[in-house]
Amino acid sequence: MPKLIKDAQVISNNWHLVEADTGIDEVLSLNADKLLIPVNLWLEHKTQLKETGAEFGLWFDSSQSPDLLDEDANNFPLIALNYPSFRDGRAYSYAAILRQQAKYEGDLCAIGEILRDQLSYMLSCGFSSFLVPDDADEALLLSGFHDFSENYQSTVLKPVPLFRRR
Repeated sequence: MPKLIKDAQVISNNWHLVEADTGIDEVLSLNADKLLIPVNLWLEHKTQLKETGAEFGLWFDSSQSPDLLDEDANNFPLIALNYPSFRDGRAYSYAAILRQQAKYEGDLCAIGEILRDQLSYMLSCGFSSFLVPDDADEALLLSGFHDFSENYQSTVLKPVPLFRRR
């Protein structure tokens, strides 16, 4: 099972990631306490899923806006945003929207193609955890948190730009 980076440490991942093409019957047959499921599956089958007693987190593909949840974002302990390719940066904006506009306070996880040189930026946009790809060097990924000592622009973590903080 893939590991997570949370609070700049590699930890065990307790969430079972359900792939996008998984059907509802297969999900209902899973014997897992914590399921990270595609948002579409939740929206289509939430009544059935709530009856399972499992804890659910949702993941969004890069083409899916977090606006799909309306006001329900804080009902989930984990929301994950997918990076299908390092060239697709929509999840940066979605992370900021979830933190700043939806006031999401849970764990915001980056999944998919996570690269070392993006971790600092992901963190500044509001991500709090990162799913470690199977082929990734964990130590190299962790070093990505120390690339920059300061940022000039306002971020989710530091909403006041540097020139106003001086």
